[in-house]
Amino acid sequence: MLTHAQVWTAIDRLAARAGLSASGLAKRAGLDPTTFNKSKRITAAGRPRWPSTESIAKALAATSTPIEVFVELMNSGGGPATRAVPLLGFAEAGAGGYFDDGGFPVGEGWDQIAFPAVSDEHAYALEVSGHSMEPAYRDGDVILVSPAAPIRRGDRVVVRTRSGEVMAKELKRRTAKSFELRSLNAEHADRIIPAAEVLWIARILWASQ
Repeated sequence: MLTHAQVWTAIDRLAARAGLSASGLAKRAGLDPTTFNKSKRITAAGRPRWPSTESIAKALAATSTPIEVFVELMNSGGGPATRAVPLLGFAEAGAGGYFDDGGFPVGEGWDQIAFPAVSDEHAYALEVSGHSMEPAYRDGDVILVSPAAPIRRGDRVVVRTRSGEVMAKELKRRTAKSFELRSLNAEHADRIIPAAEVLWIARILWASQ
């Protein structure tokens, strides 16, 4: 039988694996930002308050997480379920041979790293080098990228252009003609890239910091 603590722990782990706080997960799911707050988990009378099945379903949909993964998050002991994913240095991502034209990892030369389990079997990790993405990501941080995850305005993404340039940005706006990207470091200018010049774009799901 599932316990109150297991369900709420799974929600916290679901938020963490998506790089979100509990309130951030609720907002992404289209719920009231306080839906998953710790203060909402116990009633004023001291009785356990359970999340609704509707709120859980919306959170799973918003993070592209299958129900079986949510069950794993309830039963995985001290932390989120993990699996090995391909790992590459961010600086190498622009070189040929590591990705196909859809942004899916291919070829040899990849290392591996254990990361929170994600439903995208093609997910991969990139290790940050340098300081161009601070304060969001620092030298040595590892980001988990999903080429199959849906992308919305405000998501952090990895973009590769047809010229081989690879960058991590925040998606400000996407139109049929261009991608408007906000830099993670205020010292670097925002970018507007013609859609025809973007080879692929993929969402950042998680960062190991």
